[in-house]
Amino acid sequence: MAERGTALVIEDEPQIVTAVSRALGESFDRVLHASTAADGIDQAAAARPDLIVLDLGLPDRDGLAVCQEIRGWSSTPIIVLSARDSDRDKVALLDAGADDYLTKPFSTAELQARVRVQLRRADAALPGRGEPIEIDGLTIDLAGRTIRRDDRHIHLTPTEWALLRSFLKSAGKTLTHGQLFSAVWPTSAGDPQQYLRVYVAALRRKIERDPLRPNLIFTEPGVGYRFTAL
Repeated sequence: MAERGTALVIEDEPQIVTAVSRALGESFDRVLHASTAADGIDQAAAARPDLIVLDLGLPDRDGLAVCQEIRGWSSTPIIVLSARDSDRDKVALLDAGADDYLTKPFSTAELQARVRVQLRRADAALPGRGEPIEIDGLTIDLAGRTIRRDDRHIHLTPTEWALLRSFLKSAGKTLTHGQLFSAVWPTSAGDPQQYLRVYVAALRRKIERDPLRPNLIFTEPGVGYRFTAL
C-alpha cells in the first residue's frame, strides 16, 4: 500500500507508542504522538490525520470521551487500544464512534491488518455512487436495487435491502446491534438482537454461498455484526 499523509497516536505508554509508531510507519509518511487527551484532541483538530490510534487509559481524560468528541467533527478512522475486553465495553466503544478496537496485548501484525482495512474503507467509493459492487461472486447494484450471482437474480425484501445497504456502507467495521437496529428500523421499538437474528439469517440464506459458514456477514458475539471489507 502506498504511503499516505498522517497518523496520530494518542497514548501515554512509551513502549506502546514506539511499537504502534513503527507499525504505522509502513502506511504513513508521518506519525504524530500525543500523550494526553487534551493534546490529542488539539493535534487531531490541527493536523487532520488520516487515521487515529487512541488509548482508553489516558492520564487526564477517558479515551471514550475523546473518541466521542473527535467523532463529533471528524470522520477520520479511529482504532481504539484497550485493556477492557467485555462485550459491554466493546459496544460502548463502537457506539462512541470508534471504527475498530484492539485489546491489549496485541501483535504488530494484527494492528497493521486492522489499519489496512480502515484505509481500504476510507478509499472506497460510497455505495450507490458509481459502479456495482463485485464481491464473492455477487454483483450488487444498490442504486438499481439489484443483486445477482452467476447471472441468477436474487430477490431481497425492502428490509433486507436496508440491512445490506447498512452493512456495505460500513464494510469492514463492526456494527453494534443498536447501530444496525437504528439504521434499519429507525421508528420501531423492540429487541434489536432478536430482530437482527431473524433478518441477518434470512439475508445470509440469500447471499452467502454457505449460510452456516458465512464469508460475508460475520457475527461478533455479544456485540453485533461485521460485513467483510470490500
